[in-house]
Formats: sequence, C-alpha cells, structure tokens
Amino acid sequence: MSALPQGDRWVVLKFGGTSVSRRHRWDTIGKLAKKRADESGGRILVVVSALSGVTNELLAISEGASDSAQRVAALVGRHRDFCIELGLDPERVLGERLALLEGLLEDPRAPARSLDWQAEVLAQGELLSSTLGAAYLAGPRGLDFGWMDARDWLLSAPAGENQSAWSRRLSVNCQWQAQGDFKARFDAQPQRMLITQGFIAAHAEGGTAILGRGGSDTSAAYFGALLLASRVEIWTDVPGMFSANPKEVPDARLLTRLDYYEAQEIATTGAKVLHPRAIKPCRDAGVPMAILDTERPHMPGTWIDGSAAPVPGVKAISRRNGIVLVSMEGIGMWQQVGFLADVFALFKKHGLSVDLIGSAETNVTVSLDPSENLVSTDVLNALSADLAQICKVKVIVPCAAITLVGRGMRSLLHKLSDVWATFGKERVHMISQSSNDLNLTFVIDEAAADGLLPILHEELIDSGALPVASSDVFGVRWREITGDIRPRPTPWWKSQREKLLALAWEGTPRYVYHLPTVRERARALAAISAIDRRYYAIKANPHPAILRTLVEEGFGLECVSLGEIRHVLASVPGLSPQQVLFTPSFAPRSEYTEALALGVTVTVDNVELLQRWPDIFRGRQLWLRIDLGRGDGHHAKVTTGGKDSKFGLPTARVEEFMQLAQALEVRIVGLHAHLGSGVGNREHWRLMYDEMAGFARRIGSVRTIDIGGGLPIPYSADDEPFDLEDWAEGLAELKRVHPQFELVIEPGRYLAAEGGVLLASVTQVVEKEGIRRVGLDAGMHTLLRPALYDAWHDIDNLSRQGGYADAEFDVVGPICESSDIFGRGRRLPASTAADDVIVISDAGAYGYSMASHYNLRGLPAQDILDDAG
Repeated sequence: MSALPQGDRWVVLKFGGTSVSRRHRWDTIGKLAKKRADESGGRILVVVSALSGVTNELLAISEGASDSAQRVAALVGRHRDFCIELGLDPERVLGERLALLEGLLEDPRAPARSLDWQAEVLAQGELLSSTLGAAYLAGPRGLDFGWMDARDWLLSAPAGENQSAWSRRLSVNCQWQAQGDFKARFDAQPQRMLITQGFIAAHAEGGTAILGRGGSDTSAAYFGALLLASRVEIWTDVPGMFSANPKEVPDARLLTRLDYYEAQEIATTGAKVLHPRAIKPCRDAGVPMAILDTERPHMPGTWIDGSAAPVPGVKAISRRNGIVLVSMEGIGMWQQVGFLADVFALFKKHGLSVDLIGSAETNVTVSLDPSENLVSTDVLNALSADLAQICKVKVIVPCAAITLVGRGMRSLLHKLSDVWATFGKERVHMISQSSNDLNLTFVIDEAAADGLLPILHEELIDSGALPVASSDVFGVRWREITGDIRPRPTPWWKSQREKLLALAWEGTPRYVYHLPTVRERARALAAISAIDRRYYAIKANPHPAILRTLVEEGFGLECVSLGEIRHVLASVPGLSPQQVLFTPSFAPRSEYTEALALGVTVTVDNVELLQRWPDIFRGRQLWLRIDLGRGDGHHAKVTTGGKDSKFGLPTARVEEFMQLAQALEVRIVGLHAHLGSGVGNREHWRLMYDEMAGFARRIGSVRTIDIGGGLPIPYSADDEPFDLEDWAEGLAELKRVHPQFELVIEPGRYLAAEGGVLLASVTQVVEKEGIRRVGLDAGMHTLLRPALYDAWHDIDNLSRQGGYADAEFDVVGPICESSDIFGRGRRLPASTAADDVIVISDAGAYGYSMASHYNLRGLPAQDILDDAG
C-alpha cells in the first residue's frame, strides 16, 4: 500500500457488525482511528454497522413478526447489557434511543407496516451502535470523538421510474457528488474524529431511507467520495478479498492489489467482503479503498485503486446461490422485431433487473440475482403469467452461478481445458462471457455446485490461468493466515550446494540422488502399522543403489516389464522372487511365461488373457487388477481408472472373469486397484478399499488387497507435504473394518522424487519481444514430466544461491519441440548467465527412467550422495 498522505484530508474507516459487538473490538477501533489520524495528520470519520445480528432482528420486526414485542425487549436488554460492559450508564447514553425503538411498535404506521415506518425500524441498529461507540470512545477511552447523524449528510438520489416502491425506500442510492459547502460544513465539526452510521440516509421525500444490505460499505464510499478522502478503509473479519471464499476453499489466496474494475466484478459475482455498490463512488472520485481485518490489523489487506498494474489472468472464482433462471422459448421469436423489447418490458413492469443473458434462435434465457431483486414466488408467478402470453416460459430454481473473474478472459480460454472438463460433468444451464472481458460465468444446479469450488480453484492454479506466482496481486493462503498448514521441509540439496557444484563441474545434465532422503521416506511408510507389505514401484527410479536401499528397508519391488524384473534380480543380490510383484499392462505372452517361471507374483487385468493363453495361467495363483470405474490424479495422463483408461478389469466383468478362472483352476489370492497418482484425499482411499473388500468377499479366495501408490509430494513451495499421519489413521480404520485382508501398497514417487535433483548448465540467456529465456543443456529428453504432464518442478540458480530471485524467465531446453519448456515465468536472479548451474528439484522420480536420446542427444549422468557411506 502507498504511504498515508499528510495534510487535512479525511480518512474514512468503516467497521462491520462483528467489529462493533465486543468491548475489545471498540478498543481496537479507537486505536486504529487515532493511529490513522496521527499518521496522516488529517481527520477521521468512522462509519459503523449495527451490532451483529441486530439488523436481522429489526428486519423480522419490520416485516410484522408475531413476537415483535419480545424481539424489541431482547434488543433493549442486549444494548443495555453492552452499555454496562463498556462502563457506561445505559439510561444516560441510550435511554432516549431505546425508548424510541420501543415506541415504534405503537406508531400509527406499524399495523400497515408502511415502508417509511420499516425504514425507521431498520435504522435503529446503527443509531444505537454509533451512539454507544461515540460515548465509549469519548468517555472511558478519552479520545476526541464526536457523534453525527448520517441522515444530516447523505440524501437518497432520485428514484428511477422503473424502481419498485420497496427499492425507493429500503434499497436506495445516494447522491455522492459534493455540492456547495458540503466539505466546508463537514470540516467545521469541532472534533478531530467523528463517528456516524452506515446503512441509513435521509429520504428525498422526508424521513429515513435504507441503503439495503451491505449499505454500511456503501455509506463509507459515499462519504469518501463526498469528502474526496485520502482513502476509504473497510474493516471487517477477514483480511481482504480472496481468490475464492476461504470458507469453501481453504487454499484461497489473499488478493493484495486490484484495480476498481476487477474488484467490482469480484464483489458483484459473490464476494461478500465488500458490497458492489461501494466501489463506483470511490472509483469515479479517485478515492483508493482498502479492505482490512480488525483482528489482524498487521496484514496488508486488499488495496483497490486506479493505478494497479494490469496482470492478465483469473483473479478469483466465486459462487452465488439462489440464482433464478427464466427460460423463454418460442418459434416465432427468430428475427422478430421487438420481441426482446416486449420481454424486457415485462421484467421492467415487475421491477426485476436481469443479470445474465443467453440467446439462441428460439430461446432467450436470463438470470435473476436475488441479492439485487426482490424475487418472491408471487413476483415470479406474475412475471410468468405475463410472459406466457408471448412465449413458453420455464423457471429453473435453485441455481448457482460460478464466475471466473480476471483480466483478458478471452485470451485465457486455452488454459481452461480442465475447467471446461469439470463443468462438463455437471448440467450447465448457461455460459455467459462478459462484454468487458472481465468474467466468465457458468450457471448450474445449486446442488451440483457443492464442493466444486476447491476443485476448480486448484485446476486454475495448475493450468496457470490463476497466476498465483505474481506477488503484485496474490498474497498468502487462507490456511497460512489461520495457521492450519503443514510447512514444507527445507530441501536437502540446499545444504549440499558445494557437493552439487563439484558434481556439476564434471558435466551436466546430471541427476543426483540423496539416499538419506529416500531412507527417511521409506521409514515413514514402514512406521504405519496398518500396512502389511510395501513394494516400491521401480518405474519411478530403477537406480540400483535406490533399489538396494529400499530392499534393506524392508520393501519389495514392483515391476511392470520383464526387463524391470531382470534388472531388479541383477541389481539386488539375493533378492527373493517372492519379493517381486509383476503388474504389466498389455504385455506379450513371453513376459507372463517367464515371470511365472521365475516365481514372482503376477497380476492380470482382463478376461482375454485367460481366454487366449489358458495354458499359461492354468492352476496358477494370481492377483487381479480391477478398474472401479473412476480415476483420479493430478493430471489426466496419470488417471488410471475409468472407461478411458487402459488399466484394469471392469467391475461389470468380474463375474465373467471368475467363471473362467474357476474353469482353469486359477486361484485369485490378491486384488489390486490404482486409480491415479498425486491423490491426497483420504476419502479416495476409503472408498477404494471398501469396494475392493466387497469384491474380495465375493471371490472368497482373496487374502491381500493392494491399494496401489500415487501418494503425492510437495513439488512447489506452495504445496504441503502429504499428511501421512491422517492417511495412516484412515488405513487403521479400514483395517478395523476389514481385518481379514492383508493391506499392500506400492508407491514410487513418494519414495524417490524428493531424493533427487537434476543439475543443468545455462547455455544461453536470450530476450525476445519482452520474454527472457534461460536455455539449459537439459531438455524434455532429460526430464519429460513438464512437457508430458505440465508438471511443476521448482527451479533455482545453484551458482547464485542466496541471491535475490528478482527477475522472471522462461526456462527451456535444446530440443526441437515447442513443449521443451521446464517452466514459464520462473523467478531467478536477474544476473543469471551462461555456465551458471541450475538445480531442478524433486526430480528423483520419473526423471532418468523416462529419459531418451531424442534429437540424438545423450542421456544424463547419475550420481549418489549418501551421508552414511
């Protein structure tokens, strides 16, 4: 944020209901107001909401609740008690106001619940809280505070002819362009700091007007614009706007800097932290805004102004519930002059504003947002009756609108393939792209939206559409703020810099494997008592030293080809065939024949194997791999379950398989399933094990259930380590439910990935049309994962470790392919130069094992580091 300006300008601070409902919060308000006054040399206007929950009670009273008298009595009691808590005399401070509240029940307008009477009722919450606050801050706190009535300063703007009577009194806009001597009269107030009410204003026809829900934010913005304040600060119970609602998406990022237009879209499409109407007055008057946290005043919050540099990409994803879709269909509407005019005239007649619009040759569908409309059953019925005269009408409720907000949405469409695929699994009623290129909205059934935001948020990050690496916009995650996060351990290679540089001197590219890290991961898995047997999937990294280390730690070895079987038997002297698990896919006959002859455990995964080669399998004990009909994982190419996957026997053919197996006297003693890699969801494992246990009981001869591998590791600094303790607890629960089965796992990545790095040398540093590229002597032939899976690996300059990573580069290789890119926009020292040594982290799995001679380039070297050796 910019420094506070000096001089006599006003700073407007708004505090919501939770911020004014406790004594210590009022102490905070006093401290913040005084601090801002001292820092700026200016004056402070504090705008407050009613105590939390009070407006809801007043709303019930204004709507004629049968127990209104009891509700009023409870409100009187609550405010009196709070007055005493603040060390104030309730009768002296609030007596007159509480009497006015009680008197409103006897008001002649009460029986008819006239709108002007309802406005008077609703206004009492802010009048009470501001009166309390002024008395406390000026009394026990001893601050130079004065009280003022917002209705003396804010006047409702003339209502449009299409506005309903309700909106003209209970959801008004106000005039915010300063006229005459407004600021001079304001400046003439004797106190240095003033407190007033949000939510209320004077009505142009006399009496009180209400600004509607979120009105306190808007009141603060009106005052900020009228006073040409140096800034408007919205103090609330969260530290700003986030990339998603933190209650739904704990990994949502704090948005530290936005321009007015992005903030407007985020607020309009679902963010509750700032009311959408609050932004325009400040935007048009050029008054910066800040959203800050009363409980965490040290945090930067969200800064909103007109000078924020545009950063392309999605900034937030939000959800609005309760959306109403109105579908209007008629064959005669195609190119019918005036049809839309007739339709929208009916929405105008019923006082409804349309949010989204979708059209086809014979259909127009619009959405109504209940936060901006009084959408009742009566209104919808009346609207439908009128529309039925000119078209066929269908009302779809309840719906949810899920909106992506950011700069340049059209240019991001190519990055949203996973998002499109996720929405493709749900029924999408409407897709709407804004004409200002700031949002893209999907309307689906409300029930289908449950649990969807965390998935979409993660997909947006993984695709690069949500550019969380941009520190100009994105701050910490919500879970970092709450302390509910497991820190990633410092990578081993940072303490081995000199050894790695010495190895790089011998030539690059070069893989280096750290056996202590491999042992540490192995021992962590070995400590899980619920697991009976552990195999290492050697396809991740078949280096003989790693194989021997893991066998020493009690692991068997899982192979997927005859070549791997021969490799492990040659690499680990004395290895028993019973320690080898063979799980091939579409292997030739010879591999099954030799594997069975060697005595290793063999897994099969289709009926056709038994049909074509019955002589190979007759009388054998085998494991069976089942496809449970779904997949999971960090990328579509590592999803190994479901119709589109080549792996596993479909559950619908298990009975067929078992009939043939029995005819061949094949005995199935183990069941295996692996649905994907990089899965950290405990529920994934529970469902998979429960389903497999069901099949095991039906088969009858099964002793072992193999739940595969795919355990995730933290590839980026933002990733958390896999919660092994939680996973172990989940496995223990499963064993208690299914104690008769032996539990087997077969991880690869989890054991090897963090134990390896790839060293490469910089060949060239090139700038092209504003993009700087660092070229390496390693490429996609050396480490395929980024090109194949869009995988992230942290990239650092080992030669300049400890220097500032103050510039962005695309890191690329020498292969003649556009996909030969290790990472885009990676931060490295600006001084990065040819011959520097680059380290690519967490490359111990699926690195060398997937390397090739593509472009006739050589394979990388490999080295072992072992502190014990």
